[in-house]
Amino acid sequence: MPKSAAAPIADDKLPKDGSKLSASAMVREGLRRAILAGDYASGGQLRQDELAERFGTSRIPVREALRQLEAEGLVTIEVNKGATVTALSLSEVLELLDIRIALECRALQLAIPNMIDADFEAAETILQDYARSGDPTQWGESNWAFHSVLYAPCGREKLLGMIEANYGQVGRFTRLNVSRAAGKERPLREHWELLNHCRSGAVAKATVLLEEHITYSQKALVAAFRKLPSDG
Repeated sequence: MPKSAAAPIADDKLPKDGSKLSASAMVREGLRRAILAGDYASGGQLRQDELAERFGTSRIPVREALRQLEAEGLVTIEVNKGATVTALSLSEVLELLDIRIALECRALQLAIPNMIDADFEAAETILQDYARSGDPTQWGESNWAFHSVLYAPCGREKLLGMIEANYGQVGRFTRLNVSRAAGKERPLREHWELLNHCRSGAVAKATVLLEEHITYSQKALVAAFRKLPSDG
């Protein structure tokens, strides 16, 4: 198990009123980031005493954080076995990407009519940073940042929450594998094209491109898994 200090919590995860996170929330956010970053392998054991030591808390906040992450699908808790990082098969990840298509295309349809210059400028800045990065581990973060900026104007908090939860479940499986298999040039080119459709208000063209964009991620993921060495 990792023994490093808890990862810092992103500003967008902090309470809006400036108050401090509770101990369980601190553990939940730090552990979520660690799982998504691949610090804990799929199926790996999550021991409460080790987590309490890592995050500097008692076991009670750890226990609550694990229950909350179980509700998100990142953790599995079983009697007599304890908590483990949820493992997903390739077919399950591909199905979650199908769900991603449905959720995100709907969000984009609702968002485009509400977009303003500030949204386009924010998305453009993300793509410029993405273009400069040579680190595949950063490409996935830029990808999520770009897509989330496009969907935010839809104004549907529950839909956005479902999109984030879905992305969180599959992200740790797809980010690095897809980035390495697909490279950067095609996704970046499609991102710019998608932004241009949004800027011009071309809802139909944007949603068709978005579906094709995510479908290509599915194909890239399958290709990445084909290249993995077999256990035999």
